[in-house]
Amino acid sequence: MVNGVNSEPLYAVGLDVGGANTKACLVKVGSGRIKEVKVVSTYFPIWKRGKDELPKVLQQLKELLLQGFEAGVVGVTMTAELSDAYFCKREGVHHVLNSVKSVFPEDVISVIDCDGRLLSVDEAKADPLRVAAANWMATASMVSKLVPTCLVVDVGSTTTSIIPIAYGKPIAIGKNDLEKLACGELIYTGALRTNLAAIINRVPVKGMMVRVSSELFATTADVHLVLNHISMEDYTCDTADGRGKSRLECLARLSRVVCADIDMLDEGELLRLASFIYERQIDQIVEGVREVYERLKREAPNLEIPAVVAGIGRRFLAEEAVKRLGIRAIDLANLIGSEASKAAPSVGVAILAASSRVGEALWSSISSLR
Repeated sequence: MVNGVNSEPLYAVGLDVGGANTKACLVKVGSGRIKEVKVVSTYFPIWKRGKDELPKVLQQLKELLLQGFEAGVVGVTMTAELSDAYFCKREGVHHVLNSVKSVFPEDVISVIDCDGRLLSVDEAKADPLRVAAANWMATASMVSKLVPTCLVVDVGSTTTSIIPIAYGKPIAIGKNDLEKLACGELIYTGALRTNLAAIINRVPVKGMMVRVSSELFATTADVHLVLNHISMEDYTCDTADGRGKSRLECLARLSRVVCADIDMLDEGELLRLASFIYERQIDQIVEGVREVYERLKREAPNLEIPAVVAGIGRRFLAEEAVKRLGIRAIDLANLIGSEASKAAPSVGVAILAASSRVGEALWSSISSLR
């Protein structure tokens, strides 16, 4: 111990176990400060690969992060429990936590709940709905230390989370996905995996407004790749048809949305279709942001309230949406680094778990993540 601070490094792991993507973060702490941050992510569609594969995935992430070192603390959050790989959320929470226990010692594991508290594994299992889909709170706990009054707009591969923060405290109305969907704090639209039929029911084609098929012919990843919003490397999910992720293959998938094909519609027509869908997706996010921002303004009427944008869609979806409402955008990547900003819940829960061991002063060194 040096001046009351343990001089031995603490390795804190944060796990964000999703239904499609599982993200892990390693925060190395020394002398009460954050010294190093590493983030890894893997595409693991649990409903396809099977829930029994989850422990193997977590073991692989552990080995990538720790490389022989031992985790002193492990913070966990999850959304995988919503997957239909599980009959109910209780089963999902229990399975995720048992999987984490198979990889890390139980006494170093803590689970964030929807109020930002850290629970033991047994406490989380006893009240699973308190920890189900609480990853938004992991993000909010971190951002509240950086920008005490703001609106977080986190656009991931599948969903958009909108989190109001006032005077350093998250003030979300919704505590679970159902409540969040009802009050605008969760929009089921994302940068990669969203079925285009969930965004539009008609699109302009050759001067006509044409109804779309509700088949899973294309996703938002196809739209954003052809519009140059993402690269092939960013296109981390499966394609709708099982084919590749080239520009031509994305255009072919887009043509099927109106039951056409690549021979019937030229590239210009398909790019106009993609741009129309993009605008409608921004509209979806604007609707939620407006609803939550108006509530937040009532809590802090005399403050200029910015939006902190995060996730893979932070620039081309979140930032565009808030700008259309005249809200100043702050890119979370400028506060904690680009890679960390794409995996904010895992970073937030790792630091939260570490601070429970070394003290709240750890948050003051969060700027070193950049």
